[in-house]
Amino acid sequence: MSQEEEQRFEDEGEESFGPLLVAKLQEVGISPQDIKKLQEAGLHTVEAVAYTPKKTLCAIKGISEAKADKIISEAQKIVPLGFQSATEIHMRRSELVCITTGSKQLDTLLGGGIETGSITELFGEFRTGKSQICHTLAVTCQLPTSMGGGEGKCLYIDTEGTFRPVRLLAVAERYGLNGEEVLDNVAYARAYNADHQQQLLLTASALMAESRFALLIVDSCTALYRTDFNGRGELSARQGHLGKFLRTLLRLADEYGIAVVVTNQVMSSPDAAGAMFAGNDKKPIGGNIMAHASTTRLQLRKGRGNTRICKIYDSPCLPESEAQFAILASGIGDPEEEE
Repeated sequence: MSQEEEQRFEDEGEESFGPLLVAKLQEVGISPQDIKKLQEAGLHTVEAVAYTPKKTLCAIKGISEAKADKIISEAQKIVPLGFQSATEIHMRRSELVCITTGSKQLDTLLGGGIETGSITELFGEFRTGKSQICHTLAVTCQLPTSMGGGEGKCLYIDTEGTFRPVRLLAVAERYGLNGEEVLDNVAYARAYNADHQQQLLLTASALMAESRFALLIVDSCTALYRTDFNGRGELSARQGHLGKFLRTLLRLADEYGIAVVVTNQVMSSPDAAGAMFAGNDKKPIGGNIMAHASTTRLQLRKGRGNTRICKIYDSPCLPESEAQFAILASGIGDPEEEE
């Protein structure tokens, strides 16, 4: 196959499997002005428009109820939203890419690695390896699929100021990647409050529409909510805001087929603390909103030395079991690698 044919095949593949840009609605009679309004509201793909409720479209300035009906109708003709056979779903799931964590034991536990198209939540106390896994994934997602990568760029939203590019360079060296290129392929943003964190997802959507991304990391998803909303009086507002943020993350995972990895903090459970034989007295924060939004929940805890233990806390298809991994100078790896 010549280079031109390969390029054409790749372009066709991207068109048939990737998200359809919202500009495609122009072909079915939606005006360029209305398309621009949709883009400004963070709807950059036909899928995003098809998944959006009518009241949300009507809330966009300049989109009347009649226009909203027409836009949704045309978008849903392009994006099938009806029933499909389980065979089709099974075939599609069998083609899903998994991104390696850098540790063979951890990948085996996860059935191949971090699954694309869904939300994976990492929770645990400080120093359990949450941010270290995120740093390693930011590099491994750029690897070719034959090496357990996602062949895409990474978006990194940092709420705690723990992002360190020097860690990415160490992981890149381990995989024989060019350090400069690896850093260029990571789009980083620091979030300063819960509203800003939500706003960054609109920017993320625009970036994903322009270039191929394989991974979106939010470290940590809940830190700003703990400080921006105080006490029981603001609990309802906090959970509503967090629910909207997580729903947007899930929509991005569905639209662009990216893997979404979020880290979460823990709190002490007063009930368990009082019990004499309390097993696990640390609970992830965010309540049921967080629990239902995450597809796979992984609990991390400290082991001996630089060893950490990961447990499947909740998953629709993985059995409840544990695996050990180590935090090495070159990122996440297996415990025996250090010896």
